[in-house]
Amino acid sequence: MRTSQKKIIGDIEWLEDEDHSPSVEFRAEVKSEKGWPLFVKGSYNSLAMALTYALILQTDGRIYGLDLGKGHINQSPQRIQVGEKHKHRWTEQYRDKNAYVPEDITAPVSDPLAVWSQFCTESSIEHDGEMKPLPSTQQELFL
Repeated sequence: MRTSQKKIIGDIEWLEDEDHSPSVEFRAEVKSEKGWPLFVKGSYNSLAMALTYALILQTDGRIYGLDLGKGHINQSPQRIQVGEKHKHRWTEQYRDKNAYVPEDITAPVSDPLAVWSQFCTESSIEHDGEMKPLPSTQQELFL
């Protein structure tokens, strides 16, 4: 069994988007054995049924990410469209602009906590804490 080289210590709490969109989001610092300046950002929009978890290297941007609920067109010469469930992995040639369809993410977009567990397992992140449930969202009526 492979041991984790990346660790998040503490609970993760979803917060309302500062732009007052229907999204909720979080940011969690990631400790690494090599001392890389890493963090994970998550966002979830229950109206659009869109979920993103992104591992970000502060010096270079997103180096790895998972998107559910939104399509993507790769930047490689073939411009291949990947589905609404896809992962981004950083490469020298395309940075984070190409994606592929993962077989290891089986939880639905409607269950961000289960997707988080699968994301952590696949990306070798140990989360020493709990991901808090998403806050209930209420849409305001414009009168």
